Amino acid sequence: MEFQNLLYRVENNIAFITINRIPALNALNQQTLDELEVVLIAVKENALVKGAIITGAGEKAFIAGADIKEFMALEHADAKDLSERGHYIFTELIQNSKKTIIAAINGFALGGGLELAMACHMRFASENAKLGLPEVSLGLLPGYGGTQRLTQLVGRGRALQMILTADMITAEEGSRIGLINEVVTADELLDRSVSVLQRIFSRSSTAVAAAIDAVNAFDYGKRTGYEVEIAHFSNLFLTADFKEGVDAFLKKRKPNF
Repeated sequence: MEFQNLLYRVENNIAFITINRIPALNALNQQTLDELEVVLIAVKENALVKGAIITGAGEKAFIAGADIKEFMALEHADAKDLSERGHYIFTELIQNSKKTIIAAINGFALGGGLELAMACHMRFASENAKLGLPEVSLGLLPGYGGTQRLTQLVGRGRALQMILTADMITAEEGSRIGLINEVVTADELLDRSVSVLQRIFSRSSTAVAAAIDAVNAFDYGKRTGYEVEIAHFSNLFLTADFKEGVDAFLKKRKPNF
């Protein structure tokens, strides 16, 4: 399979998915989301694939967020559709996958990039990785499940601190608070992710799929939280703060909220 913004290969029952937009720090534009959806469906349907690793091309970024330039053209309904689509891809195709999906975080994991990583079943990070949800600095909030998943992973207080300050944290701090499973060197990152998948492959695939579903059931009673997030994300596109935040970002100036 060939894509413009992704690299995809299957080797030893593992699907390697690499977001490949190095000049844009692997930002998730809509075409990349389209291609990611196709690949994740292929992972689901390919009997030879037992698990997957998602990483970023280059040495700087895993995924440095969404492509903010595209946001300027979105109306309220478009923003709602975008958030719902992100929820579908991240929740149904990643979090609810019966095959283990690991995020190999090799640099900046910001905004939608960190949200994608949080949807994965595990997160391994290189020592140089930086993690954050900067959406409030754009007059927005995380719109692909971030408000819910971060809270589940690190607790309400730490989640609110990360989201409300929009500050980045190191991989080591992410490990300390439970956001990252393990921190390794950049050279070890893929090998460690592969070794964990191979360990899982040695177990019952039926039991693994059932365990994933059981763990995911923990938040079934909180689905309204995701719905609230979608509504807020799209409604924020109507605000002056969003317009100011994005304009400041694109013009590389400090926003005036």
